[in-house]
Amino acid sequence: MNWDVVIGLEVHVQLNTETKAFCGCRVNYGDAPNTHVCPVCLAYPGSLPVLNREMVNRAIMLGLATHCHIRPHSTFARKNYFYPDLPKGYQISQYEDPICYRGWVDIQIGDRKKRIGLTRIHMEEDAGKSMHGEDGTLVDLNRCGTPLLEIVSEPDISSPEEAYAYLAALKQIVRYTGVSDCNMEEGSMRCDANISLKPKGQVTFGTRTELKNMNSFRNVERALKYEIERQRKVLESGGSIVQQTLLWDEQSGTTKMMRSKEDSHDYRYFPEPDLSPVEVDADWIEAMRAALPELPDKRKQRFMDQFALSDEDTCLLTSEKEIADYFEDVLKFYDNPRLAGNWVRNEILRILIDSGKSITESPVSPKALAGLLVFLDKKTITAQTAKAVLDEMAACGTSAEAIIREKGLEQISDSGELEKLIDGIFAEHADLVQKLRSGETKLLAFFIGQVMRATKGQADQALTRDIIHKKLEE
Repeated sequence: MNWDVVIGLEVHVQLNTETKAFCGCRVNYGDAPNTHVCPVCLAYPGSLPVLNREMVNRAIMLGLATHCHIRPHSTFARKNYFYPDLPKGYQISQYEDPICYRGWVDIQIGDRKKRIGLTRIHMEEDAGKSMHGEDGTLVDLNRCGTPLLEIVSEPDISSPEEAYAYLAALKQIVRYTGVSDCNMEEGSMRCDANISLKPKGQVTFGTRTELKNMNSFRNVERALKYEIERQRKVLESGGSIVQQTLLWDEQSGTTKMMRSKEDSHDYRYFPEPDLSPVEVDADWIEAMRAALPELPDKRKQRFMDQFALSDEDTCLLTSEKEIADYFEDVLKFYDNPRLAGNWVRNEILRILIDSGKSITESPVSPKALAGLLVFLDKKTITAQTAKAVLDEMAACGTSAEAIIREKGLEQISDSGELEKLIDGIFAEHADLVQKLRSGETKLLAFFIGQVMRATKGQADQALTRDIIHKKLEE
């Protein structure tokens, strides 16, 4: 039987505000356990929450970036459940009146584009963290009360590959807006997936399961593939899918039951009596709209139009806002977008990957890279030499000009000097010269390589090629 796959994703994004959602405690990842807590986030009797305005600002900004409607009057609710790391016994969240609703995110898989609807984006607080070890379970409440946005998609995703593309597109938008760093390893972006199968063409959805404990986009994709196959086998053998929450076991590559799946009534939502409704007027929305940066799709299109770059180049150069910023900063000092783009996406990113650094930590500044590319444009140095100079710039922080001058790396463009060198190489490899004259053109690369080796990469390759061709005709 053929099946339709129905997937909806719930993404939690931890906001990068300085303080928590409803108190003044600092938000700092990795600090000593239970050092950023107070009577409010510890739920001491008589303590009252106070809404962090920056959480609302970030919610509005992300809502606008994902084409959502912004609700002028939204409310908070208590979501009741009991975990050791949830001191109040409930989570302050939004239920009936989320601040953002009915938006969308576009994804692309190969040449195919698809629009994924967003049901809602709502504000809530995070729970603490339980740490399990040989000596038992310890609870760190530093994270308790950290502001979150939950982004709930429509069930528009129909494959694990689409889920991966959606998460990547959403992460890119979130990072461009600056509301979160989306570091999945630190838990600042987390994803739960609801998945069901139904006979192809059937309107009614099948029974869904929820997947949790996925700490990377690749694990989301793997877990969905596994669950699709598991549900297919159950259904085709005549069984029924049970609505439940499943944990993804990365080591075994399988899912395990965590608990029966809750519905909204299980949480006994009711209005939060200690917080007033959030009133967002048109001026507030327009202020957030004005603060929006140029978003990924628009920046990509501008790069293609303004700089005549390929789709592949612009995808990589705009994959992160910081990379796009770095590239445009290079162009402030060097007016060749194609060459600058090639060096940013190939050489600068190579250095950063090797060193484990981000683009904002690049040891070569945009101005320094531009200075190197000017020498390359003027043919002061060869491309091979330029790469070696860049590596030294990254290692010691010296300018390209200083390295070139100190090591005498100027390109050899003296035709007389190159002719003498090539004559010597031809004499040393007379048999290969004859084969080259006879039509074995692949040997041309060998002789150019010999010249480059003899000059330590400083010979003008174009001139070298011309001289070799000239001598072959003699």
